[in-house]
Amino acid sequence: MTTKLKLTVAAAAMMLASTAAWAGPEVVSGPGADPGCFAPWDESTTYFQWPAKEGPYRVAVVNGFVGNTWRIQMIKTAKAFSEDPAIKDKIKEFKVVSTGTDAPAQLGAIEDFINQGYDAIVTIAVSPDGFDRVIRLADRSNVVLVPFDNVLDTDKVMQINENQLEMGRMYGNWVVDQLAAQGKTSGKILEVRGLAGNSVDRDRSIGINEVLDARDGPWERVSVVGNWDDGTAQKVVADAIAVHGHFDAIAAQGGTTGVVQAMLDSGHPMVPIAGEAENGYRKLLAAHSGDGLKGISIGQSPGLVAIAMKAAISALEGNVMPQLIAVPLPVATYDQLEDGVNYWTDLPDNFFTVNEFPPCGVNITGPAIMAQDESDVN
Repeated sequence: MTTKLKLTVAAAAMMLASTAAWAGPEVVSGPGADPGCFAPWDESTTYFQWPAKEGPYRVAVVNGFVGNTWRIQMIKTAKAFSEDPAIKDKIKEFKVVSTGTDAPAQLGAIEDFINQGYDAIVTIAVSPDGFDRVIRLADRSNVVLVPFDNVLDTDKVMQINENQLEMGRMYGNWVVDQLAAQGKTSGKILEVRGLAGNSVDRDRSIGINEVLDARDGPWERVSVVGNWDDGTAQKVVADAIAVHGHFDAIAAQGGTTGVVQAMLDSGHPMVPIAGEAENGYRKLLAAHSGDGLKGISIGQSPGLVAIAMKAAISALEGNVMPQLIAVPLPVATYDQLEDGVNYWTDLPDNFFTVNEFPPCGVNITGPAIMAQDESDVN
């Protein structure tokens, strides 16, 4: 073999070795790092391990829709957590962008951060599919891509979420149980849905309707789209009451403060309600439970972004991580509310009340969150 040919073969071998080393996470055996914080979804969850990188790291958050209070608080939480002493020294550069509801725009932003050499990208997916290309690009570049909240229909990336299907079932079971306690085994249920096209909206709605299909009935169902936003939800619920008259119960994915306000403004009788963890909703439950407003508040915390950021950094450090990480559902019912503990009269209605994750050592205070803004960090 000539010297030139030997050099060519050696170079090709080096390229192949390099490609293999930078081909994304390896599937490995568990358990993973810090299982109290990064709990596997279930017994079938696989585990990933990326090659360790030396920090500090460049981290980006690529949000989609920013038109409701949950997303605004999520961005503020990400900014506040990036400055937390527990993680600040591990982040060299931190960026946040919101791309709207257009999937190609979000995919383009993720691709741009990968091409810029960012180490980790945390994202709320606009759509549960269509991300195959950026996943492959992230793997080739050894970038840790972490969808959370609105996750993807794939097992090729590490993802973090609460169990949205189970949350929907809890909503459905709560309203049916409350009606059963009143002796009602049928009636008219108003479902207030979230942002169309998202996996969270889809899964919660499936869970609600699974329960209504399985228990008692028949249940007449009216569905409106509230975009998880108080103002939008208040309007569509007011319109639904004007058109349909009386409802026996309401299952609201979000915008729950607006949902209750629409009931109050219309003079609609207080009925069982299942909703999110907005501070305003919990204030209203505390104020009107004596008037018959019986509700459950289940929190999908904007603080999930902090767990996603923490998980991304753990993966970059070479730790074994579950492919799908489960965050427990925080629940409070109308008779469990305590001012200063699980709701706050001195914080805005649109503040989401659940931002503490003791197993992860994450506790982002309300003042630290509210001191931030939702603008992009470029």
